[in-house]
Amino acid sequence: MDWANFRLSKRLNFSGDQTAELYGLLADIDSVKKGWGLVGKFHPTTVDRLVQGVIVTSTGASNRIEGNQLTDKEVEKLYRNLRIQKLSTRDEQEVAGYIEMLQLIFGSSDGFELSESLILDFHARMLRHCEKDERHRGHYKFGSNRVEAKDVEGNVMGVIFDPTPPHLVEKEIQELLGWYDWAKKDGFRHPLLLLGNLLFEYLAIHPFQDGNGRTSRLLTNFLLLKEGYEFAQVISHEKLIEGNKADYYLALNQSQRSWKTEEEDVSPWLTFFLKTLSVQAGKALALLEEEDEEELLSLNQRKVFEIALKIGPDGFSRGQIIQDLGLAPSTAEKAIRKLLTLRKIERFGQGRGTRYRLV
Repeated sequence: MDWANFRLSKRLNFSGDQTAELYGLLADIDSVKKGWGLVGKFHPTTVDRLVQGVIVTSTGASNRIEGNQLTDKEVEKLYRNLRIQKLSTRDEQEVAGYIEMLQLIFGSSDGFELSESLILDFHARMLRHCEKDERHRGHYKFGSNRVEAKDVEGNVMGVIFDPTPPHLVEKEIQELLGWYDWAKKDGFRHPLLLLGNLLFEYLAIHPFQDGNGRTSRLLTNFLLLKEGYEFAQVISHEKLIEGNKADYYLALNQSQRSWKTEEEDVSPWLTFFLKTLSVQAGKALALLEEEDEEELLSLNQRKVFEIALKIGPDGFSRGQIIQDLGLAPSTAEKAIRKLLTLRKIERFGQGRGTRYRLV
């Protein structure tokens, strides 16, 4: 295959103005990647807290984009009780699978390589709790499926595009992955342009009967980490897309209009994708700057903070700190006050029922 002249390569030739905008965004994103060993600069307990928060917010956002009704608070409750909770609704089943996939991706992305079997496996694992999806999970679609924009109540707002027919899906996915492998090894374009191009084509093919959008966002997290963009696990990519869902659908729609024509224009999608990553990187950088405060915590203050991390939303009492850490009452009180001042924890309850939990 002459990949250099393949249509996926040709559509990455941009006008002067498009090139300036896209590479300006790439420079902003890479300044965070190159300037900071982001996660490595965080204290391990902080990394755990941030990753847990992203798993909750990303899961809620990614599923709500597709019409799921669970709030972040409900997702967090399910996350905390996943091993013991019965998944009685489809919304809960969808959320449980996505949580488990993010845990897998954030925990061991280095152990996987992008392939057709990996995409099929991601889809199957994501839907493994969904009784309704048992027939098609981990398998390419068997019937036509349109890409539809949905509102927060799950109502169809409009058709974005008609994707690849079922009988051509396997061929086109294999071509897409063949091109991506060549482009990466050849250094054909910046890695994020290749990634964005791959994601658009995947969404245009729409290979599965259901779950394509969610699988694409899992792949986004996975491939960002593979490329060294570690901020993917401390700031939620999915949450940013949910907050700009209209622009997300518009960018897909604008790029789809010329899909598979002689004059393909994928720049609307790539611009949206890179702007989202730029915001994500900026928020990660702000987090890193805030983390400097945490480095000033004393040993006792950090121990109290670590207890808050372990206990979770139920919180802890002053008496628990005194007993568990063997601190004098005045020392425990000072540590708690410091964490309250830094807004690392918050107070709830009154009198003897006063407790403290993570903000």
